Amino acid sequence: MRPSADVIVIGGGIIGCATACELARRGAKVRVFEARTVAAGATHASAGMLAPYIEAHDRGPLFDLTLRSLDLFDDFVARAVDDSGLSVDYRRTGSLEIATDAVIADTLRQGACTQRDGALQWLSPHAARDLEPALPETIHGAVYVPTHGYVAVSALTEALAWAALKHGAEIETGRDIQSIARGADHIHVTADDGTTWIAPTVVMAAGSWSSQIATADPAAAGVKPIRGQLLRLAWKGAPLSRVLWGHDCYIVPWQDGTVLVGATVEDAGFDSRTTAAGVQSLLASACALLPSASDATFVEARAGLRPATADGLPIIGRSAQIDGLVYATGHYRNGILLAPLTAAIVADLIVDGREDPALAMTAPGRIPS
Repeated sequence: MRPSADVIVIGGGIIGCATACELARRGAKVRVFEARTVAAGATHASAGMLAPYIEAHDRGPLFDLTLRSLDLFDDFVARAVDDSGLSVDYRRTGSLEIATDAVIADTLRQGACTQRDGALQWLSPHAARDLEPALPETIHGAVYVPTHGYVAVSALTEALAWAALKHGAEIETGRDIQSIARGADHIHVTADDGTTWIAPTVVMAAGSWSSQIATADPAAAGVKPIRGQLLRLAWKGAPLSRVLWGHDCYIVPWQDGTVLVGATVEDAGFDSRTTAAGVQSLLASACALLPSASDATFVEARAGLRPATADGLPIIGRSAQIDGLVYATGHYRNGILLAPLTAAIVADLIVDGREDPALAMTAPGRIPS
């Protein structure tokens, strides 16, 4: 057994790297284990949308978490860029949720009118096309959210990893953790080759693979993989500036002239393949939303396994079964958006012993045995 760190973080996706960076920045000795490479899982197949008013239409507990996290994003990205010296494509140019028929228009218009904080603006078809000339004349209007945007996820995760290293963290890739067990004074973390490390605190940030790590805590089994496929196209039509959201897909424009189109929602177990059916479905949806998408050049397709929970909320907080085990997993479609808040909550808990009020709703103990 090898004494290794104050905190071991299992998982090198956006949540694991953000958490490791924040812990190291606050003075903890951190070691990260990732089974593949940094940002190789669901992070790799994320479009990086920052859109809480779209992702959480029901305005439930998840909505409050995503709004809080969005408010942290400017400083979050700025610190990662400053600490790493890397550039990250990050823009808050807003989003348009498109009404493609009269029924959807009525629903979106009512939602915009009842949102008391004024964050949502209902736009007529003409006003929406003034903002995005590529939109077809057949639309029935759109909801505009100026505070929304996107971030280049792989670049941000890489920046967070380098920032963590700058603050003294160690990151080991190709290290497949198989089990977590409580010892007398430490938690034992064992890899597939039998090597075991010990630390007083371990953070489970393994996303969909959390359930594959043997542990006596049933909370990890509450995470289920949901496949999401994503397309990247080289855009040839009128330039796009904002995140566009339709009934069956979303489109995220990047400054390099490509767009990301996502995303399927498939209960496919741990099958992370891209499929002909997934690509066909996304292309058809993109062309229905923006007919000019038919002239775009196909660049690539990606797939990732998003870690879903039964109630749609992430699992964040101390294990109810294993002293020293802290969860930061189960973020499903909102891992990117919730990364700043998750990192801050976990670091507050581990370094400062401070419990954020959000832990009451994200506690691992809510997951049934």
